[in-house]
Amino acid sequence: MLRRERKAIFIRKKAGLAAAAVLLAAGMFAAVFSPAVVGAAATKRELPIYSVERDNRAVALSFDAAWGNEDTQQLIDTLGRYGVRATFFVVGEWVDKYPESVRALAAAGHEVMNHSDDHAHFTKLSAEEIAANVSACSEKIESVTGTRPTLFRFPYGGYDDNAVLAVRAAGPEPVQWDVDSLDWKGLDAATITDRVLSRAAPGSIILFHNAAEHTPEALPAIIEGLLAKGLEPVPVSELLLTGEYAIDNTGRQHKAG
Repeated sequence: MLRRERKAIFIRKKAGLAAAAVLLAAGMFAAVFSPAVVGAAATKRELPIYSVERDNRAVALSFDAAWGNEDTQQLIDTLGRYGVRATFFVVGEWVDKYPESVRALAAAGHEVMNHSDDHAHFTKLSAEEIAANVSACSEKIESVTGTRPTLFRFPYGGYDDNAVLAVRAAGPEPVQWDVDSLDWKGLDAATITDRVLSRAAPGSIILFHNAAEHTPEALPAIIEGLLAKGLEPVPVSELLLTGEYAIDNTGRQHKAG
């Protein structure tokens, strides 16, 4: 009996250590992939642009389009009503399915940028595979809009040094976000609005998703709230700095020097 009790205690301790190891590993993964802490690393990581240090109060609205298409025209109509231009990062396969929506976005003055050809995990691809993937999507967008994308967003937000360098070598500048609406989680419109307006600041890049359930409902209040805070929504390419610049350890783009 005593031997069985000792064995049970040993098994519980072992399970507890295993669980602790899993949590520690998860924490380490989050820490390593958080741009805010890369400055403490001995080796400098390659980072996309998350936000921009600007003299004015511009912000950028961005939408990722990878699957559904039920609300694209509604988003176009709402943005048009407020005279706001946004940036849509679209997947090549989405362009294949909905070329008319891609044309409508471009015709309305919105930027149509690269979100990969098939929403692959770029950390699992070689530099050559990344180059081919980025090029395939860019060619599809250019064939529909007449304009080749200059910006790129990683599928799932996932990247490593190889992915960042390979995308830049392929042409587009990789861009992430510093304000996440979390609209893909099915949050209600009021929660989405509060999240965005409480976090948006000059130079912010705000992330939404095409075909998110409550984003069309939230968008008018978000735009009105940004304007009330004195923030000016512009396309991502107009938010970014040109000429000599640097990217700090939080992914914030700023003037060099």
